[in-house]
Amino acid sequence: MSAFDTPQVGFHFAVLFEIFPQFPNDVCFQEVSGLSVDIEMETKAEGGEHRFVHNLPVRTKYGDVTLKQGKFLGSGILHWCRQATDEFRFKPSNVLISLMNADHVPLYNWYLVNAIPKRLDISGFNAQNNEIVVQTLVLSYQYFKYYDPVSVTMDLAAGLSASANINIGF
Repeated sequence: MSAFDTPQVGFHFAVLFEIFPQFPNDVCFQEVSGLSVDIEMETKAEGGEHRFVHNLPVRTKYGDVTLKQGKFLGSGILHWCRQATDEFRFKPSNVLISLMNADHVPLYNWYLVNAIPKRLDISGFNAQNNEIVVQTLVLSYQYFKYYDPVSVTMDLAAGLSASANINIGF
């Protein structure tokens, strides 16, 4: 059974922000959710036809991404968020989210373009529980680019094969 025959597990991933400064704990996340894209549709009535309407694609809309991590001392990401909330200075950052295999090789990559912090939540404190403090960061962004290394390899191979076929005739 190969890696292509089984679904991938979702517990080994990396999140990298293109911000400075970054600290080692800035890449330690326990959860990523909300990677989604929807196509907004516009309805147009058919002239003379009353049984249906045409649904035409208009644009894509990307959902907010939620990141959860333990609360660490010293965080470039938290400083970035505080600039937005305290000073209302937004510095968009690109964010790379990679799902990895057991050998730490990225299997899938989502590259979020121009992300900004939308919400920062700190979990509650409870003296009766022995739990870590978790901060939840919600990001809004323009769009994401999806990179699948297998598809890129297949596209490269197809391109090389096509150029080889073209060159044979010369």
